[in-house]
Amino acid sequence: MTELKYGEKVIFEAQLEFWPNPCPERNYTIDITFPEFTCLCPRSGYPDFATISINYIPDRYILELKALKLFLNKYRSLYVSHEEAINKIYTDLYDKLKPRFLEITGDFNPRGNVKTIIKVSSKDSGQESKAGD
Repeated sequence: MTELKYGEKVIFEAQLEFWPNPCPERNYTIDITFPEFTCLCPRSGYPDFATISINYIPDRYILELKALKLFLNKYRSLYVSHEEAINKIYTDLYDKLKPRFLEITGDFNPRGNVKTIIKVSSKDSGQESKAGD
């Protein structure tokens, strides 16, 4: 077996990290864009490319951005559908971050003349929480 290169090892071991929210008494929005998301089609094995947008209102914690970047880079070697990828990202972030509001959008590049945009929101799922919940 080939030893993992430094970057591969860091991505393989990546875990989401959180920091205390510096202003938990206030609702404010954080928008994060990840324009170089990749995953692999579970049917063909071809790479899929997307821009992932994360929009959230934090409660007790905020996302640490480098850890988020490495966490999202784990998908580049996963065989996963667009729908599964976005729903899994949403679940992982929502369950660990417990934000007041969370929306994840995956804007996938066209492949075979088909473009897909997947959006999951706590507003649509009834998961919005109030401050301190």
